[in-house]
Amino acid sequence: MKPKVLIPIALGTNRDGDLADAFELAGADPQRVPLSALRSGDVQMSDHQMLAVPGGFSYGDALGAGRLLGLDLAGWFGDQLHAAVAAEKPIFGVCNGFQALVRAGLLPGGDDQAVLGANDRDRFECRWVTLEPASSKSVWVAGLTEPIRCPVAHGEGRYVTNQLDGLHRDDQVALRYVEVDAQGVVHPAAGAYPSNPNGSTDDIAGVCDDTGLVLGLMPHPENHVRQRQDPLRGRTVPGLAERGNCVALFRSGVAAVAS
Repeated sequence: MKPKVLIPIALGTNRDGDLADAFELAGADPQRVPLSALRSGDVQMSDHQMLAVPGGFSYGDALGAGRLLGLDLAGWFGDQLHAAVAAEKPIFGVCNGFQALVRAGLLPGGDDQAVLGANDRDRFECRWVTLEPASSKSVWVAGLTEPIRCPVAHGEGRYVTNQLDGLHRDDQVALRYVEVDAQGVVHPAAGAYPSNPNGSTDDIAGVCDDTGLVLGLMPHPENHVRQRQDPLRGRTVPGLAERGNCVALFRSGVAAVAS
């Protein structure tokens, strides 16, 4: 039986359809559910094997990106979220969803030891980036043997932390921005724009919790799970277009349910 993925929808969420498509392609059964249905109890997180919080502009990004959604998740469903982690259910948050999971305390930074602030250039960034898997702990990146490519679309995605040594020690830096040269060779982004589009500390694009079950990242891998989504399709870019598909990330998360 396909694992059910709960995809909660708030006002302003606009990437839930893309996220559902990615999980369906990866072999799961995505179910998009308004937060009102969760509040009323008509839908329970316990009836699902996975949780995926989509991107968008939840609540119009009032008070800051992901803040109100994070308060909603922590205030209304905090017990259910921690029960899901205790039950070893994979949890995924992308862009606004990443910010919400940090605010809700499921990812490093919820205790103000890390923040997702305005991009270095103080403007909205919408561009394709390359990400390199950096953790052996995260179940989500377990199936990634090469870099992946996907777009970013955010104005507040700069991950800043005062616990960088701890994140590296505990293997919680899941994905990092990298640069790919004209020959297809991968190099560290080293904070350079546009490879690192927002100025995130140590080129961090995504982090996981200490169990490896929860992953949050700013770029949108759900927007590169099919060849037709790739602007480089059919072009000759050594070692880049051929290996950039992100569907393996979602398959890894789905496989973690069965394991």
